[in-house]
Amino acid sequence: MYLGLDLGTSGVKALLIDADQKVVGSANGDLDVSRPHSGWSEQDPADWIAATEAAVGELKVGYPAALAAVRGIGLSGQMHGATLLGDGDCVLRPCILWNDTRSHAEAGALDADPRFRAVTGNIVFPGFTAPKLVWVRNNEPGIFAAVRKVLLPKDYLRLWLTGETISEMSDSAGTSWLNVAGRAWAPELLEATGMDESRMPALVEGTEPAGTLRGALAARWGMGGAVTVAGGAGDNAASACGMGTVTPGAAFVSIGTSGVLFAANASYLPNPESAVHTFCHALPGAWHQMGVILSATDALNWLSDITGAGAAELTDELGPILRAPTGITFLPYLSGERTPHNDAVIRGAFTGLGHESGRAALTQAVLEGVAFAFRDSLEALRAAGSDLSRVTAIGGGSRSRYWLKAIATALGLPVDIPADGDFGAAFGAARLGLIADQGADPLAVCSPPDTAATIEPDLGLTAAYDEAYRRYRASYPAIRGVTS
Repeated sequence: MYLGLDLGTSGVKALLIDADQKVVGSANGDLDVSRPHSGWSEQDPADWIAATEAAVGELKVGYPAALAAVRGIGLSGQMHGATLLGDGDCVLRPCILWNDTRSHAEAGALDADPRFRAVTGNIVFPGFTAPKLVWVRNNEPGIFAAVRKVLLPKDYLRLWLTGETISEMSDSAGTSWLNVAGRAWAPELLEATGMDESRMPALVEGTEPAGTLRGALAARWGMGGAVTVAGGAGDNAASACGMGTVTPGAAFVSIGTSGVLFAANASYLPNPESAVHTFCHALPGAWHQMGVILSATDALNWLSDITGAGAAELTDELGPILRAPTGITFLPYLSGERTPHNDAVIRGAFTGLGHESGRAALTQAVLEGVAFAFRDSLEALRAAGSDLSRVTAIGGGSRSRYWLKAIATALGLPVDIPADGDFGAAFGAARLGLIADQGADPLAVCSPPDTAATIEPDLGLTAAYDEAYRRYRASYPAIRGVTS
């Protein structure tokens, strides 16, 4: 058996698979986020341990024999968090999370240093790890002076599980300290933030062994023998391992609260000018690119809140047949936008409204606006060298066939719907645990799921969608001028 542990923002998911990759059982431990000031987002690392204990404890009750047979553990986690450890690996302060924006000024200053984009292939975003350490240096100098190690969230779990301070390439690529092409820490970037390699964890590939489960924990959970803990992955790379998005050209579109267009690459293809994330993949010799939009289903849920109709009710009103764009344009920038604008100030807008514009027309515009935001990400990935021929849809928004048809038509790509199953980050982490334990071929293990259906673009509406996308693109600079 193999155990995947996914440390998310709202909870820890523990998932058991057998050697044939069949899901045996899963459990969750809940987490809360502390927001002591505007723009702050923190968690106590002790709560991660408690949530993991709760999730694995539930598995021990429900599946004791399966848990006892675990031979490998894989880790996945929320990226970018700054977990600061002092002497004796004591936690110095709450972890500053990925969605904490307090270090926006520090991020801007680092991004102005051309070495960061040149070496990491990415913009220095406020959510990344390096600017958080500069903020701590500027605002909590006593804590900064006491820092002996900086760990990402899942790697703090590894420390608890194994006693080792180790990270891996995919998660570390989101720190602004990694030479992403060379897959190694960049001493000049560490020095620019007052850090050095002695404060960084060792690095392995996500498929490699990265510690052995401590005997006391193995005994508590009823596991016998040595249990290998794999390097693991950041959450999106782990999801890609679960989805089988690991070979060049493979891609998925995640229609969740936020949206991600993820493409696997065989080489390093940076495009920071378009706010594309270029990170190492969890598999050796592989990289990936991501376009990120900040409001996907969040935009539909916003419309649901103000209309008083459920999201499914709104999309059902449109019927099963894709409609031509009405002339209403919706910009889904309700909390700013990442790709391609890197604009925290821009806000959303409807344009082209008339007396005849009813609720269904607004819903249609919202779905199209999110589809066009994904098109922006596709164009940014293409500019960086990714050539996609199809995508697989995941996330809550993928339940709407109308929305998938709109996305397929906006992208000009077929959209595959996977067969039912759990293909998320915890499943990908469990796969990495299996690979690390067995020395298995990563490409053979990380195979894609069966396809239940394929949504083709509506070729009859391609011209109308292209024209609507042109209006969408022209709306950003116009709206940007009155929202800054």
